[in-house]
Formats: sequence, C-alpha cells, structure tokens
Amino acid sequence: MEKIVTRFAPSPTGFMHIGGVRTALFAYLWARKNNGAFILRIEDTDTERAVEGSIEHIQESLRWLNIEWDYGPDKPGPFGSCIQSERLPIYLEFAQKLIAKGLAYPDPYTEEEITAFREEAQALHQPFLYRNHRPEVFDIWDGTRPLRLKTPHIQRYAWHDLVRGDLEAGEEALDDFVLIKSDGYPTYNFAHIVDDHLMGVTHILRADEFISSTPRFLSLYDALEIPRPQFATLPPILREDKTKKLGKRDGAKDVLEYKEEGYLPEAMVNYLALLGWNPGTPQEVFSFAELLEAFDLTKIQKSGALLNPEKMQWFNREFLKKAPDATFVPIIRHAIATQQRFNTIELSPRIEKNLLVLVRDRSSLLSDITRDTEEGEYDFAFIAPALSLDTLKWKKDESVKDALPRLVRVLELLENAVDSDNPDDIKAIIWDYAEEVGRGEVLWPLRVALTGKEKSPDPFTVIATIGIPEALIRIKNACATIEVS
Repeated sequence: MEKIVTRFAPSPTGFMHIGGVRTALFAYLWARKNNGAFILRIEDTDTERAVEGSIEHIQESLRWLNIEWDYGPDKPGPFGSCIQSERLPIYLEFAQKLIAKGLAYPDPYTEEEITAFREEAQALHQPFLYRNHRPEVFDIWDGTRPLRLKTPHIQRYAWHDLVRGDLEAGEEALDDFVLIKSDGYPTYNFAHIVDDHLMGVTHILRADEFISSTPRFLSLYDALEIPRPQFATLPPILREDKTKKLGKRDGAKDVLEYKEEGYLPEAMVNYLALLGWNPGTPQEVFSFAELLEAFDLTKIQKSGALLNPEKMQWFNREFLKKAPDATFVPIIRHAIATQQRFNTIELSPRIEKNLLVLVRDRSSLLSDITRDTEEGEYDFAFIAPALSLDTLKWKKDESVKDALPRLVRVLELLENAVDSDNPDDIKAIIWDYAEEVGRGEVLWPLRVALTGKEKSPDPFTVIATIGIPEALIRIKNACATIEVS
C-alpha cells in the first residue's frame, strides 16, 4: 500500500484561528490513523503579507494541541526544507522544465495593457481570460517578468473529491496563471503542486475555496506529468449567525486565546474534530485513541459547521471533570497567592483539597478559578465574613431573631461531633435536624453565618473546608450579631 502523507501548509500572515487548526487536525488524524507522515509546510512566498513571528506562533499553536509533525520548519525532510522561501531553486528547476516543453512563457504585457484587456471583456459581458491574449511567439524568460503557464489542454476537467464526490468544470475555469512572479518567488498555484509532489503528499485536506481553482491545478499536474493526489474538501466553519464563513475579520480568535482562557487541549481537539465530522454514533466525548479509531474521511460532512462557544465550554467542562489534580493545583495556589487579602494566610492541605473539589465542580474554564478567586467566591476558606442582618434573615421568617435558636442547635450538634474534611460527614451531623425544622430555615442562616453570602458552596462543604472549630467561631459570631440587633 502507498504510504499516506498529509500536510498542513499555512502562510505566516498572523495568528492561527479555528479554521486553520481544524484543517491541521484532520490532516494529522488521517496520517496518524494510517501510520503515515504529517508535514507542516510554511508557504511564505507572499512576502508582502508575511508577519514576523508567525512561524513560531503556528508551531506553538499546534504543539499546544499535541499536533506534532514528522517534518516541518524545524525538521527538514529528505526533500529538503519545509519553508518555501528556502526552496526557490527547486521551483526554478520545475519552471525551466515547463519552458523547455513550450508550456511556460514570460508575460509580455504591462499592467495597463492587462487592465485594458479586462475592460474590453467586461464591455462584451465576457469573462476575462489571459489565454485569449497569449502571444504567438514566446520571448526568452530572464526572470524580470512574471512567468505564466501555457495551459496544456483547454478541456473540461473532472475529478473526484473524497468528501464532495465527483466534480467537474468547463473550459472557462482554465487560464494561463502566473507560476513565478517578477520578484522571483513562486505563486501558491505553482509552489504547492511542486512541493506536494516532491514531499510525497497523497491526501490534500483543504478549505472549500480551493474547489474553483482545482481545474487550473489539474492542468499543471498534466503539464508537469505528475500524478494527482487525492482531495478532501472540508466544510466551512460558519459564524454564529450562519450567514458566512468565519474568518479573522469576523472575530475569529487566535487559537492560543483559548489556551489563555483556560481550555484544555484535549477538549479543544475533541470539539474541533466534531466541527464538520460525524462519527455516526451518539458518542461525543473522545479520548485521542478513540478519535483515531473512529476518524474517517468518508464521515466528513459537506455542509457547513457552526461555531458554538457554549458547546465548546461544555466539552471543556467534561474534560475538566476527568483532569488530574495537577491541572488545578498550581492555578489554585497562584490565584490565592496573588490576592493581597490572603497574604498572611496559609493554603493548608485541607483547604487545598476542598477547593480542588469545588473548582473542579464549578469551573468550565481554568480561568474561572482565577476569576472566582478575584471575585471572592472562595474568601470563606480564609476570611471570617462580615455579616448583614438582612442577609441572615430567612425569607419566610418574620425577624432575623427567628434564626437564633436554629443556629444555637447547629452549634450544639457540631460541638459534639468529630471534625471531618468530608462534606458528607458534616451533612450527616446536621441533615436530620434540617429536615425536621425545614431545610431553608436551618441551612440559609447557617450558610450566611459561615460565608456572609447568599450564594456560596453549600454549608456542609464550607464546614468541611474550614473545619468545625472555625465553623463554631463563625456561627457564635452570627448568634451574637443577632442577639444585639
């Protein structure tokens, strides 16, 4: 069997967004599933659009998602560099082959003359085709003018796409396009075909905008007498309003922004895999091994896939539930350490353990831990609360003083109990009394006495976190506050 080789070939023109990363992921999955090779190629022949630092950014983005390449900017292959600007002699060699066959010629026209041709075609309500103005005799190409392909066959082209099926286009899709620009750099249309051939690429996974250019690519395959690879056109990722493809101008985020927001790479890979691919089963959450097992190009959808931030967060939450403690602990420690109000407080093993349970249960993003800490969600673990009589009062009580005997009874229950850092143990101490008197009547003032807040973790978790001795101090303080009111 032919060895499967795929590639991801971005231009270094800025940050990586969702669409590009999904293309890289699908190409990577197909290569890995088939024990093939995955190539990261940098197509930097458009020097005017190149952005400094983009190559490093592309590599960092892919490596964050554990997409590792066999050959890339830092790993030359047997075919040489994976950076197109370092392969210029190769493109010149292939250009000379076309010239020798009479299938390439220097562009003899000025920009003004080409503009006049366009205007003439427009006036006649006809498409502008450069081949209609092809010179009868070709000059010798000295590299100072663009070099164009002489389309070898003006014919209807047909091809098979692994996703879209059988496709075809007529003669109007063919033209004499530029191979080498006047600056000596090849165009995308030329360079990617040469590179895919020399790098042994068997499957090209690409965006749908390349379908219209495929007939021109096929004419160049014919001119160079090289075999076609297989094409798999991926569905577009749509904006939330479903009106058009998501792009950088439409608010598509740098993929590393998701890292900063607290997404796990495993969750992002799972979510991206399901953007335009359907495993054919109800399963949604996949390990990487499961993803490799299920992934198949024939299950890629034709229709557009909608970017859904809420679903993306859902996936992240699912993976956070299963994440190891080491994922959370450094973030908890850093979040606490950077808050000035906690400067003199020690993050004890007991508190750390219970905060770990809380953040795992409450967080959809790792950044939620820092945000919730800054907003005081976990202050109860370190600081005795400031109490408000209005907050202490249960909504069904006539007066805040109605809560006093209930808090006193909770005090008696806790004073006679063994301390525990397990919320279930604490619940067992208080629950029967709460059921007897009324859950809200007991648990509301108890929660406020412990945290000072209307919304917080349940009082059993709070007591398990701070310990019964500290809980007794806070409940007694609440009782004293009510007594003097």
